[in-house]
Amino acid sequence: MVRTIILITLTALTISCCTAQTTTNNENKEDSISGYAPVNGLKMYYEIHGTGTPLVLIHGGGSTIQTTFGRVLNDFAKTHKVIAVELQAHGRTADIDRPLSFEQDADDVAALLKYLGIDKADIFGFSNGASTTLQLAIRHPEQVNKIIVASTFYKKDGAQPWFWGFMAKATFEGMPQPLKDAFLKENSDTNALHKMCQRDITRMQSFSDISEELMKTIKAPAFIIIGDADVVRPEHAVEMYRLLPHAKLAILPGGHGEYIGEITTSQDSTLIAATVSMINKFLNEPITKAN
Repeated sequence: MVRTIILITLTALTISCCTAQTTTNNENKEDSISGYAPVNGLKMYYEIHGTGTPLVLIHGGGSTIQTTFGRVLNDFAKTHKVIAVELQAHGRTADIDRPLSFEQDADDVAALLKYLGIDKADIFGFSNGASTTLQLAIRHPEQVNKIIVASTFYKKDGAQPWFWGFMAKATFEGMPQPLKDAFLKENSDTNALHKMCQRDITRMQSFSDISEELMKTIKAPAFIIIGDADVVRPEHAVEMYRLLPHAKLAILPGGHGEYIGEITTSQDSTLIAATVSMINKFLNEPITKAN
């Protein structure tokens, strides 16, 4: 089996800040629907865009579908049946009285797929959503085809040295304003916004490693993506790449989520297009018997 590391360095691209609001531009298409699914006590909000092989998009912490994937969702919907979700306490999915955990989020997404009658899907998770994606691959392997795990770590020392000190002092005031605005656009309850932020902070402050033994149980082909100035250490991304039995790796220029145009980052259309192209190539590759 040939395993590939993709190392990309793009020279002197002009990065201009995005001033336009992100929109799906899909809301009026006949092949786009949205709704709420009763899963594990939640009324989970989801959207479906496009047709083709199912691709689930799982947003980052403190985020919504739009803040994480607003600049790439349409591109994926051209060739995939995109199922975009909002997890417990985020955006249009209201909170309920239970702790937040990546394991529970994974169980919720798995239950949503069953509710929608989707036997198996590719999963693309960003940041906290990538941690959920790893748990999906571990806990529900029969429902997972391929995974894209972007800007995440499976153990605490995978983060940059400054990260845990930052998280120990994290406050609502430090939450990026674009994330606050996006939440309130979908849910005007400011108390829910404060609670979501504190829950996400608490979850990260109590982050637990995934054991190497569990990581090695992930048999789904995996595409690991980080930025070279990401929260995740490049060395850890390489470690994860070597640990997962069927993995590829891309280290892209820029910070946390810049390669997909996450809302708090600059919008570099060249970089975003390259990322979408690489992900589509990965998803379109046949799964060989060696995998």
